[in-house]
Amino acid sequence: MRVNKKYGVSFEISGPMAMFTRPDTGSSFVSYPAPTWSGCKAMFECVARLKTAYIHPVKVNICRPLVYQHYTTNYNGPLRKGESIRKGNPYQLATIVLVNVCYQVFGEVRELAPLPEPFNHLHYLQDKFNRRLKKGMLFSTPCLGWSEFLPDYFGPLREGTKVEESVNLEIPSMLFSVFDQPEDGEYAPIFMRNVRIEKGVLRYAE
Repeated sequence: MRVNKKYGVSFEISGPMAMFTRPDTGSSFVSYPAPTWSGCKAMFECVARLKTAYIHPVKVNICRPLVYQHYTTNYNGPLRKGESIRKGNPYQLATIVLVNVCYQVFGEVRELAPLPEPFNHLHYLQDKFNRRLKKGMLFSTPCLGWSEFLPDYFGPLREGTKVEESVNLEIPSMLFSVFDQPEDGEYAPIFMRNVRIEKGVLRYAE
């Protein structure tokens, strides 16, 4: 089924801490100022999913001033040195995270596989997302980058939230997606170049 109409969806998310890791910062991670495209897509999928369509993030509004803070956590994963793994010693991971964040995220429902008339699966996914978001129904808990950074609000756009227009900057290289397709893709990181945030708004590449 070919549909020319655009089906938009949106949500707002805020929390005390966020970490959207920049791959170019090595072992001492630093956060991007806003979530990546794939990070936003994962947040949409916490609410609603469909095998034949997906929600494509198109832009993010940054709604609070950018404030960075040092944050240290213990890493207990398999990438530690062999001796540390044998002794059960964690690796202290020093990072720079964002604090007191708030974002408005906007997306469009797009087709993955065509369906015969008359079923409009794009409208179905839009309606399903809006209903579940309003009721607080989730498949999984959304997070602000790292799983331990949970939101204090996740839901429809709030009337009192305003875009932080003082945020104007350029990111030379920003991770777009870690896979080459929106669904069932191969590992092949995609980056956006010279990404501009203008008056608090970041727009993702098509």
